Amino acid sequence: MAKLDINWVRAQFPAFSEPSLHEQAFFENAGGSYTCKPVIDRLTRFYRQRKVQPYGPFEASRLAGQEMDESRTRLAAMLGVGSDELSFGPSTTQNTYVLAQAFRQHLASGDAIVVTNQDHEANSGPWRRLADEGFDIREWKIDPDTGHLDPAGLDELLADGKVRLVCFPHCSNVVGEVNDVAAICTKARAAGAFTCVDGVSYAPHGLVNVDALGADIYLFSAYKTYGPHQGIMVIRRALGEALPNQGHYFNGDALYKRFTPAGPDHAQIAASAGMVDYFDAMAAHHGITGDAATMAAGVHDLMRAHETNLLQPLLDYLISKNSVRLLGPARADRRAPTVALVTHEPAAGLAEQLAPLGIMAGGGDFYALRALQAQGVDPAHGVLRVSFTHYTSEGEVAKLIGALDQVI
Repeated sequence: MAKLDINWVRAQFPAFSEPSLHEQAFFENAGGSYTCKPVIDRLTRFYRQRKVQPYGPFEASRLAGQEMDESRTRLAAMLGVGSDELSFGPSTTQNTYVLAQAFRQHLASGDAIVVTNQDHEANSGPWRRLADEGFDIREWKIDPDTGHLDPAGLDELLADGKVRLVCFPHCSNVVGEVNDVAAICTKARAAGAFTCVDGVSYAPHGLVNVDALGADIYLFSAYKTYGPHQGIMVIRRALGEALPNQGHYFNGDALYKRFTPAGPDHAQIAASAGMVDYFDAMAAHHGITGDAATMAAGVHDLMRAHETNLLQPLLDYLISKNSVRLLGPARADRRAPTVALVTHEPAAGLAEQLAPLGIMAGGGDFYALRALQAQGVDPAHGVLRVSFTHYTSEGEVAKLIGALDQVI
């Protein structure tokens, strides 16, 4: 496999040539990534040339609708699903809330839903609220020492055949361990349950083939995958057509409109095609060929290999420090480069100390209060989170380690 050309990659992101960000190493990517140039260019063009109601008979309107359709069609192809199985919403949190309302109407008394305490609250809270409607909410618990979500722990929860939905993360935004989504989906399906996978923390490190994973729902955020602030939602056809329509009644026949009751953000949806432009350009630059899904897989592997190589030295440094507790695995090949640390000092203060050293990082609970509490961490104390992605350089990781050595 080709080695990622980091200089080419960074040239695709205007932030790296922005004077105000000079010598600032960005390590809060799990909260939102830098935006790639093709997305910025498409968004600017839309606002300048297409900012009209789309799908009308005149040229500007026709082009506006065409660009919105292009985003959905091309992203769906990269994810290995039908174009109408992908839809956009204001955020992943909002998309999940809408899905929960659909399941509330669809499920029967006595049905059960499995949630985890490893999740970001967005893929836990909306489902847990259904307990108020009389549904059985079952918690799949992580190991309090390691944060690991053991697939064997799901067996007992599924045993009575009453579970209709299993909700879990591709990887946690504080534990970082990559869960075996395909195996979990296979297990859930065998028990007669659908799956809802929160891919928000994994997708920035490579888009997945949702069909190959076997997930019935896969959710992620465009603003964390180098794009605009939109939630992207894949719902496979069989489930999407079975769930009650949550959109306008006259849009019920269009699968991609059934779970987006809010009016679409035309410009941001159109600009999301720039994400695909970027992935396509990366594939071409590195000699990756094939159909959209094949190229996406190649780019995924390229990005992950680069990130893994940069991550292991950071993990090795952290486990050598007695003053630090690392959440999640110490092996880079088992996790995403989203690294949460527990120290004696409150995390927000550590993030403040890192800022003058040119390190942009965050401290807090990151909406993962249940995961922190399950591991014995006081959310008010929080964790210092340093997260990066494929555009991070080896020099920036070295700078991070040097800065951490000063503050911890």
